[in-house]
Amino acid sequence: MKAIDEVKRDLTLILLYLNSWEEQAHVPYRRSWKGYDFDDIDKLIEQEFINGKPTSKSISFYEEGIAKAKELAKEYGIEV
Repeated sequence: MKAIDEVKRDLTLILLYLNSWEEQAHVPYRRSWKGYDFDDIDKLIEQEFINGKPTSKSISFYEEGIAKAKELAKEYGIEV
């Protein structure tokens, strides 16, 4: 069984992904607003699933983060 902190981080990553949009730049990438617990955001940055500066209001996803969010959504029974 997962600890509550791990479940919270999982769900934060899923919500970030579900609320994300694709930016059209030289290389397209996904962004999301980071209106979630800062400790969870910091941990996801440490795990290199997302990228974001402390002063920024949004994050961007690494490919690994997108893959992990989709995997976790499936694990929690959420269709993406």
